[in-house]
Amino acid sequence: IMNAEEIIKDKLSEHILLVHLDLRDTTGKHIHHKNFDGGLHLSAIIVSDDFKTKSLLERHQLVYSALGSLIKNEIHAFSMKTYTTEEWAANVS
Repeated sequence: IMNAEEIIKDKLSEHILLVHLDLRDTTGKHIHHKNFDGGLHLSAIIVSDDFKTKSLLERHQLVYSALGSLIKNEIHAFSMKTYTTEEWAANVS
């Protein structure tokens, strides 16, 4: 059985040339919320030069369209930071 991270990486890779993906499962922080419905809460850092010519909104739309039906089904909340390799290098140093 593939875990959520592998499934997400596969889905993203079909649409985006990934340089780096850092996925964190923050579901545990939400389990005690009144409206917790069992979906995953994830935060991601996604690095791809496919983002070079895209606005923040377009980057997020690209990621959401790659994830497709996972969003709102398996994934309840998905926060992301999107970088090109150049932005990532500047951010990390």
